[in-house]
Amino acid sequence: QVQLVQSGGGLVQAGGSLRLSCAASGRTFRRHDMAWFRQVPGKVREFVAAISWSGDDTYYANSVKGRFTISEDNAKNTVYLQMNNLKPEDTAIYYCAARSTFDIRTTTVTSYYYWGQGTQVTVSS
Repeated sequence: QVQLVQSGGGLVQAGGSLRLSCAASGRTFRRHDMAWFRQVPGKVREFVAAISWSGDDTYYANSVKGRFTISEDNAKNTVYLQMNNLKPEDTAIYYCAARSTFDIRTTTVTSYYYWGQGTQVTVSS
């Protein structure tokens, strides 16, 4: 079992930056792919970014590529999502997720089985 606790998020103006954190505990954090998803009320949850358990492979949705960076600190069992040049369309609830290591380019919601509690990100225009 893996528990994920998120922090960060909030309100920012367009063009600004935010960093989300996701601290993992429970079963060994290693050998788990980690990812970030986001969801707007009434819409499906969508993939944002993923990082392999080794940290040497990352993958991004086209909508955030070049603006968002996913990283991890294995010593702290924490994954981060640095979000720069935020746009109003980035407004959503953001969730971190984990699964036993797999192909990080498989980005379906159902392929991840541990989830954080979600954190609101609001970008004003």
